[in-house]
This record gives sequence, C-alpha cells and structure tokens, in this order.
Amino acid sequence: MSMHRKTITLTEQQDEWVKTQIESGHFGNDSEYIRDLIRRDQQAKERLTTLRQALTDGELSGKPKALDMSSIKAAARKLIKTAN
Repeated sequence: MSMHRKTITLTEQQDEWVKTQIESGHFGNDSEYIRDLIRRDQQAKERLTTLRQALTDGELSGKPKALDMSSIKAAARKLIKTAN
C-alpha cells in the first residue's frame, strides 16, 4: 500500500489531545492516531449507509402487518429446541 504525506494544522488543544492519546500508549505516533480516526469514520459511514438502505428496503417492502407475538414466541421456542 502506498503512503501519501499530508500536512494538517491543529489547534493547541487538539495537538495536546493527540499527544495525550500517544502518551497513554494507545498509538505510537500522530499518524497512527489520524489513520485510526479515518478508519473509524469510514466504518461509521458504512454502517450508516447500511442502516439507511435497510430503512429504505423496509419502507418499500409493502404494507406493514400486525405483530403476532404468539407466533414469534413459538418460532423462538422451536429454534431453541433445534439448537439443543
């Protein structure tokens, strides 16, 4: 994987925060911390996209039906028996 050098500007407070994260042993250097933040942001965006798609799919799946708790419980009991 090729690496690209970036220059960023932080406030003093932000710089202190990054240094604290490194000193606490969570990260080896500034770059590791920034890369971790980017990975977490990417994962959060992917989860949000997945959730939005699930909501859209649900809305398009048709008219809602009444919830039948007895059927749900029966199905759960059947799954438990099968698992044991």
